[in-house]
Amino acid sequence: MIQPLFEHRLNLAGFQTRVLELEGDGTPLLLFHGYADSADTWRLTLARLGRRGRRAIAVDLPGFGRADSLRGEAILPQLDAFAAAALDYLCGRRARVIAVGNSLGGCVALRLAERRGERLQGVVAVAPAGLEMSRLLQLVERDPILRMLLALPSPVPSAVIQAAVARLYRQLAFADPARVDRAVVSAFIAHHADRARVAAYLATARRLIPELRSPYELARITTRVLLVWGEQDRLVFHRGARQVLDAVKGSRLELLPGVGHCPQVEAPDRLTELLLAFGEEPLHAAA
Repeated sequence: MIQPLFEHRLNLAGFQTRVLELEGDGTPLLLFHGYADSADTWRLTLARLGRRGRRAIAVDLPGFGRADSLRGEAILPQLDAFAAAALDYLCGRRARVIAVGNSLGGCVALRLAERRGERLQGVVAVAPAGLEMSRLLQLVERDPILRMLLALPSPVPSAVIQAAVARLYRQLAFADPARVDRAVVSAFIAHHADRARVAAYLATARRLIPELRSPYELARITTRVLLVWGEQDRLVFHRGARQVLDAVKGSRLELLPGVGHCPQVEAPDRLTELLLAFGEEPLHAAA
């Protein structure tokens, strides 16, 4: 039975957030997005999961999308608490969950496995941040057009800011920008409506980058881990997968040719099939 997608608000660990939710059967999927993104990045995947009658939710992480702002303290512990609350919401009392995350969301999913692995059937980390990363903040801050727009003393129309953000998004996140659905780009830039919002995201990146230099205790992970990476990812390099493969017994890597940093956008059919196949594998501990 095809499942409709519901959008609603929820309080998780003290943060009001937006949830995109599918009812359905099978092992539930908990989807975390990346830095400066939102739950909207999973809409193509959710549409395919809905046609397969699968249970899933995608959430806006604190500080992004339509969620409450982050607090002043360290960011990753806030995201850990939020992810644990989302897990409790989705799995109820008995069910195990598959945690899925892209980029920063992949980091959140792996850290959730370190802390709450007994409630997980596995983790699918899609180009997880905190391994071998490019200097994303520098790439963005040195962009001459965005720098000029942020520095102008006079107001800048929202459409101009969003056009600059859309150009960078296409350029950095994808192997082939021409293949990206315009609706995906529109959803992304909707959360970058003005200079204040863009500046806030950059400020969050400055706080977050030092925490991502050593964010893991991978030896604590005892659940199954599947790494998924686009071979042409220019933001988080797939050679960083070796750290997880060496530390987590039974973990494995799936490389997607012709795909960049966001397989859920560039290769949603392939990613969905990987998620469904992973959910059907026998449950076993990684160690």
